Amino acid sequence: MNIGRLRELDEDAAIDAKDPFLAAFKHDLRSLRSLLRTHSASLQDPESGRTLLHAAIAGAQPTEEASHKSNELDDSHVNGENGGGNADDAAGETVKLLLQNGAIWNDLDKSNETPGCLALRLGLQDLYKLMVDAGVRAEVLLSRLEGYEELNDQDSDEGSSQMSSHGPSTMSTQAIDATPVHANEDTDQTPQVVIHPPSPKTTDQQPNLPIYLSGPLSFQPDRILDSSSNGVMMSWETSLMSRTAPLLAPTPGQRILNIGHGMGIIDSHFQATSSTAHHIVEAHPDVLQRMREQGWYEKEGVVVHEGRWQDVLPKLLEVEADTNGEVGSVMFDAIYFDTFAEPYSALRTFFEEFVIGLLDDGGRWGFFNGMGADRQVCYDVYTKVVELDLFEAGWEVEWTEMKVPDLEESGEWEGVKRPYWRVGEYRLPVCRFMG
Repeated sequence: MNIGRLRELDEDAAIDAKDPFLAAFKHDLRSLRSLLRTHSASLQDPESGRTLLHAAIAGAQPTEEASHKSNELDDSHVNGENGGGNADDAAGETVKLLLQNGAIWNDLDKSNETPGCLALRLGLQDLYKLMVDAGVRAEVLLSRLEGYEELNDQDSDEGSSQMSSHGPSTMSTQAIDATPVHANEDTDQTPQVVIHPPSPKTTDQQPNLPIYLSGPLSFQPDRILDSSSNGVMMSWETSLMSRTAPLLAPTPGQRILNIGHGMGIIDSHFQATSSTAHHIVEAHPDVLQRMREQGWYEKEGVVVHEGRWQDVLPKLLEVEADTNGEVGSVMFDAIYFDTFAEPYSALRTFFEEFVIGLLDDGGRWGFFNGMGADRQVCYDVYTKVVELDLFEAGWEVEWTEMKVPDLEESGEWEGVKRPYWRVGEYRLPVCRFMG
């Protein structure tokens, strides 16, 4: 049922016992719990694309009429099983019930809004937080399940749904879908939830690393585009990089490693820190050729490693004798990671398996934090996900928030296939060894 039509219903109307959308909208937990015995919690309205979560959140939208009548309504009608609560509590309990029964946190309606987007737009902060928390739980679980699959089947296609650390990034194309199953319809027993693999949603094709590395790049004064006009790097990021470099390398004479040269924005800022060693890992042949033309290979202290970081870094970790005869691997005081067309799992592998062997005591490292930045709810979810993964890997992270102007309004995305940044703040991460 269309949510707009639901809003027009009289507040005193009886809830249709067969309509889960109306039950969700009215926050009637008793009716909704019964309906979830025979309906999926991830049900979508074919006309609007909105889900039961959208309906529950839309029903919490404050209106003058609803506020006036709220004191007159019977508690059992407004709050279902939560007599004595208020409408906000009822909405939250309804959202929780749907999530517990398998509702998908990031389903899009035909207006391109997730339930979290709707809550944010309506100013329903408590419900928005519930949706962010649900997204974090789902994405963490998915990442763990993907890890188990890799252990069980090393030859299977990865098909990762995680966000690229840089470049066009959309929501995960997978989600935990759950269908309620009941043994006896005559009981009030909470339905069992069976988790099964979801069907991929329809999304634009994400940049693929092998295709990216084999395709030509377009170098323009303010951007690099791949062969599909995806933004690889753009000059609007300069303010972010200029703030990042001194936070990672605050004093002169440091040893620096950068993964992903791109336009050379952060490497230019690292050069200004008078580093004693500056290693750059770059895989794309067109970027490497441009680096030769710009003289990066001849800069004092600069070492350019050609190839994928997955192939280069193991060699840097190998034990070797230095010029003084002392044995040890190459170590760095500052490390930055900014790659393109790679899933989040690549970043996680980087900080779980490689940084610990390359970063010296007291060192700092960071990354371009662009995961899910085409949508506020996704950016909030993936910031929390990466923070949890960093903690689990033994890293503490300090976030510096920076305002980002409206890039749509300034015309930054003209000629770019898909805007990869649509949020108002950048969360700049600086990571250190825990403790």
